[in-house]
Amino acid sequence: MRKKVLLTALCAAVMSQAGVVRMEVKERSDVLEGRAFGKTGSYERIVGKVYFAIDPKLPVNHMIADIDKAPRNKNGMVEFSSDYYMLRPKDLKKGNGAVFFEVSNRGNKSLLTNFNRAPGSTDPRKPEEFGDGFLLNEGYTLLWVGWQFDVAATPNLVRLYAPVVENVEGVVRGEILLDRKDYSGTLSPYPALNPGDPNLKLTVRDRVEGPRTTIPRDDWHIDNGTTVEFNRGFEPGRIYELVYTAENPPVAGTGLAAIRDMISWLKYGGSVEGSPFGEERLQRAYNFGASQSGRLIRSYLYYGFNRDEKNRKVFDGMMPERAGAGVGSFNVRFAQPNRATSGIASSLYPADVFPFTDLEETDPSTGMKDGLLTHATPKEFWPKIFYTNTSLEYYGRVASLMHTSLDAKGEVPIPATTRIYVSASAQHGPAAFPPERRGTQNLPNPNPYTWMFRALLTSLDAWVKDGKEPPPSCYPHVAGDELAPLAKVKFPVIPGVAFPAIVHLAYPSNYGPEFRSKGIVTQEPPELGKPYPLLFPQVDRDGNDIAGIRTPEIQVPLGTYTGWNLRAKEIGGSDQLYALVGSFIPFARTQAERAKSGDPRLSVEERYPSREEYLAKFEQAAKSLASQGYLLTSDVPELVKRGGAEWDFVHR
Repeated sequence: MRKKVLLTALCAAVMSQAGVVRMEVKERSDVLEGRAFGKTGSYERIVGKVYFAIDPKLPVNHMIADIDKAPRNKNGMVEFSSDYYMLRPKDLKKGNGAVFFEVSNRGNKSLLTNFNRAPGSTDPRKPEEFGDGFLLNEGYTLLWVGWQFDVAATPNLVRLYAPVVENVEGVVRGEILLDRKDYSGTLSPYPALNPGDPNLKLTVRDRVEGPRTTIPRDDWHIDNGTTVEFNRGFEPGRIYELVYTAENPPVAGTGLAAIRDMISWLKYGGSVEGSPFGEERLQRAYNFGASQSGRLIRSYLYYGFNRDEKNRKVFDGMMPERAGAGVGSFNVRFAQPNRATSGIASSLYPADVFPFTDLEETDPSTGMKDGLLTHATPKEFWPKIFYTNTSLEYYGRVASLMHTSLDAKGEVPIPATTRIYVSASAQHGPAAFPPERRGTQNLPNPNPYTWMFRALLTSLDAWVKDGKEPPPSCYPHVAGDELAPLAKVKFPVIPGVAFPAIVHLAYPSNYGPEFRSKGIVTQEPPELGKPYPLLFPQVDRDGNDIAGIRTPEIQVPLGTYTGWNLRAKEIGGSDQLYALVGSFIPFARTQAERAKSGDPRLSVEERYPSREEYLAKFEQAAKSLASQGYLLTSDVPELVKRGGAEWDFVHR
């Protein structure tokens, strides 16, 4: 009897440690030699590896694709690990009690870039790599944990070390799209099981929906399992595709569990071997993820990961950025997380698939009912959500589907816990300033909309902590003709500028009968239904969006800023969108220049009598945004300096 009691106690102890079970510390050091950040004081850097064990029998883990086939330890748990990187106040009592977690984009770190105005760094050490110190001055604990198994083998990236399912085979679709002619291209992370199979078919097409042409088998071969060598060479701007068999897939969805369990442990505690932390816990948890990482957050919500193994809420607030209405190939067998699916790149991977909205909607083509939040998450586990997008996500990430009905005739209801903010006339992350054209027909779009992130984070924290309502959602609506079908967007006829005729689409997609229930893809390429109708931001006579959060650059413009750009002729596919890049088309400087070119837009000279008057209007626009809660008042002076630099650029 005593042995039975001891065994039961041991099992209970093991179960109580499910989640984070062990930590390794590879480095613990002072940030900037102990420099103080505001009232928070000094920070420390903790870098290492965290080990997890989850119970595959628990319902909250059933949504992980292939979790039932993953190897188990002697206690029946599934084990995996991740790199982690943390910046935290040395005295947590001086911090603000919140962890701000970034869902790393391909293993990188961009929180300090997006919120501290710092240059990019995967291992910030220098003063300039901390920017103006905003997040540290505010007292946040900053955290990165690896969730992706296939990040590049580059130092200082955080990665997931996922369990592997042995002796399981499946179908994989590789795609090769190049911007210049080459004789080799990489298929996917998965080696072909039978690279010499004479029945393999490499096809080529010129657009996503275009007909496929089979390339003779003798003209190409597979080298090292994942590289295709093509005798005649891959032509730029064309889509090459190969469907083949691979084996031993990683359990990629454990990356979402790694995020869940690390945050849960920081909030709620528990005994962890090798932990560098004391008994103090953090009270609130927020996340931010841009592009791929924003789509990961939406997937995290869909699969119900915001409830931990002990039935507790994980994140209190979320900021998925530039995700549009998409998810991704994150939690499926033979997952390909790096696939972006935008423009003609990485086409038809499971990124833009139903459902698109937070609340339940019905797909009229299939009759399926589903929603991101309603699929697997009871209301008590819903976080506060700020969806932020740009104009580009309407052209390249089907963003209208996240807030319009699937017949494109009206709006869908938004939960009280959700806000949607769209940066008008912005691209997928601001282009460097001054902008330079590389592979596009127009200059890229440098609209610096990311200044609003600091204000929104401040509002999100106040909403969670104090119940203070944030600024209202601000995005284009069907009502008021703020959205329109592509053919009815009233873009001006600007000499030398082509408006896109082909955009990124979403379809009812059949990846096989077990795709939605088990994450198993058996149909490649997928069977497609009729594309969902999309809507796009309507524009004013200058070609700038009329709705959304209009930065001073759009309210007091020096040119046309768009959420689209086309591929240059030299890289092929010149009628196709250049993935993730918008356009900046400056106004003529003088009326005479405008008349000579035939540009219908007023020149800078006709709009602003002087630089001083332009900057006065620019500053007024910035202050107005600050009064509405979309900018911090303290950021207005720096934004005005940027406005002056933009004036000088146009007049160079």
